[in-house]
Amino acid sequence: MKPLKAEDWPRLVRPGSRVFIGGGASVPFALVDSMLEAAPGFMDVELVHIHGLGGTPWIDPKFSEVLRTNSFFLTPSIREAVERGQADYTPCAMSEVASLFENGPLPLDVALVQVSPPDAEGWCSFGVSVDVVKSAAKAARVVVAQINPKMPRTCGDSRIRVKEVDYFIEHAAALPEMEKAVMDARHERIGRYAAQLIDDGSTLQLGLGNTPEAVARALRKHRHLGIHSGLFNDALMDLVKRGVVDSSMKSYRPGRIVASHVLGSRRLYQFVDGNTEIELHPSDWVNDPWRIARNDRMVAVNGAREIDLTGQVVRDSSGHRFYGGIGALQDFIRGAGKSRGGRPIIALTSTSDEDGRSRIVAGLESGSGVCTGRGDVHYVVTEFGVASLHGRSIRERVARLVEIAHPDHRESLLAGARTRGWLPRFFTMPPTETGVSDDGVESVWVGFQKERYLLRPLHPSDMRGLQEFFYSHDEETVRLRYGYHRERMSGESAYKLAAVDQGRDVALGLFEEAKGRQELRAIGRYYLEEGGARAEVAFVVHEEKRHLGMAGFLLGELAAVAKRRKVRRFWASVLPENRAMAGLFLAAGGLESKAGGDGDRGFEIPVDRILRSRGAFLTRKNIQRIDR
Repeated sequence: MKPLKAEDWPRLVRPGSRVFIGGGASVPFALVDSMLEAAPGFMDVELVHIHGLGGTPWIDPKFSEVLRTNSFFLTPSIREAVERGQADYTPCAMSEVASLFENGPLPLDVALVQVSPPDAEGWCSFGVSVDVVKSAAKAARVVVAQINPKMPRTCGDSRIRVKEVDYFIEHAAALPEMEKAVMDARHERIGRYAAQLIDDGSTLQLGLGNTPEAVARALRKHRHLGIHSGLFNDALMDLVKRGVVDSSMKSYRPGRIVASHVLGSRRLYQFVDGNTEIELHPSDWVNDPWRIARNDRMVAVNGAREIDLTGQVVRDSSGHRFYGGIGALQDFIRGAGKSRGGRPIIALTSTSDEDGRSRIVAGLESGSGVCTGRGDVHYVVTEFGVASLHGRSIRERVARLVEIAHPDHRESLLAGARTRGWLPRFFTMPPTETGVSDDGVESVWVGFQKERYLLRPLHPSDMRGLQEFFYSHDEETVRLRYGYHRERMSGESAYKLAAVDQGRDVALGLFEEAKGRQELRAIGRYYLEEGGARAEVAFVVHEEKRHLGMAGFLLGELAAVAKRRKVRRFWASVLPENRAMAGLFLAAGGLESKAGGDGDRGFEIPVDRILRSRGAFLTRKNIQRIDR
């Protein structure tokens, strides 16, 4: 290892050389500045790098005749250089970048890296950026290091022997810090919805951006989470410090947090310094989809620019303009999809911040590149809910994605879907935002005697689930609910029952998760009468789930909505033999009336009485809202 001198650069960077520059929070700026002083003497040199914090002085137009940049990830300044023809963008998944250096089309002549000082045994640490830096140093003909005493020493496969460094300079510099993510109410709701998909004991990956970070912030009441992620940031550190992440239930490398790079605050960099519970490894190791899949209950949360109604995800472009990069998206979506109990999640706001355009689109703009195919997408989350797409038909996907699009754009999306023949003509999209929590989130987990069910409004896309629910009933249940033996529930009939205008009437369902799908277990409805002060209520509970208190719980939820809407009384007509339902209405403060007719028992139930008896009923039945 030799001290680098200014006169060494022409010998190291020969005409036509390819030079790698370390990225993330480890861009070796002192080395870059030194190289750029010699750059006027270079000839046709290609600079290769990924996303980096801080400036990009090498794309100054004055270097355009001697330096050309090739990046795997486009920051705004690099994107501008691409658009003016001074730089290139190479789309590539992070797991595959190392192979481009080692035996692919991008062999490296020089690698500029930043490391810690060597320890007593002669090892330097790559610190907060191992990612593709270690692979670049291994593949390059010459390694030039900026030795920074302020670089944290990280654990894992994050070291290089000092004898593998050819030239060095010593330069102390504080690491650049990531700007704090800007959140609004949309991101908070996205976080709440995504958190409902994440079970205790899951292993997390977070992509770069404010939406994945919002999901991390919503996990503060979870337990025993693990981390296997390309990125380790402040949001994940916060979960570790709160005890939410303890890695105790990880099936792969239990007790260890696995990542490839660290981006965030000075406090974060101090946290990882010498922390043996955090392992940094190269991206081709961390991002290997098969290795990711070894984590049971692997949850991957990544953002996107837009998604079409069939589930195709665009990440690195908008039309013919490139933005960002593929990054870890493909690797973790596929890895989590192969994990036992895994859940790949695409999280995005329903509209663009720049122009308010819908980010869920009927058809992709010409030139938009699909980073994740429709077959790989499992869950899409916006501030309006969750769309489960895996294994679903095009018709089901379209319906679910329209439901979580911004209300202002739903009609145009429906029109686009009908034009393409993806939806039947009878399919419309009535309002569904009933809300079952104070912040407007329309779903919440509810525990019934240690079993968990998701409470949410019915949607038009539930039509198939409603058919399955109907055909699962025995003859007695059908007769008690409908008053006669009904043999068929057609798709259109099921649609009419599911497509409720929740701004007027209300239909709530309790769904049980079974083998990766939500199965309807109980429904509670009210139908508003003219005048708005009175509504008819009706319930149906699957016979295997009776006596858990589901009907009573749903009655209380309907009453809460009715109270907000100034509905004062419920009424119901009950078959004489349906003693369980009659008993429920009596227990809730109902009085028998003549409302039934045709020999049925009629009940009038004041909404206020239902709400007063609600707390005692829930306690007696051991029912609780799991609001995390």
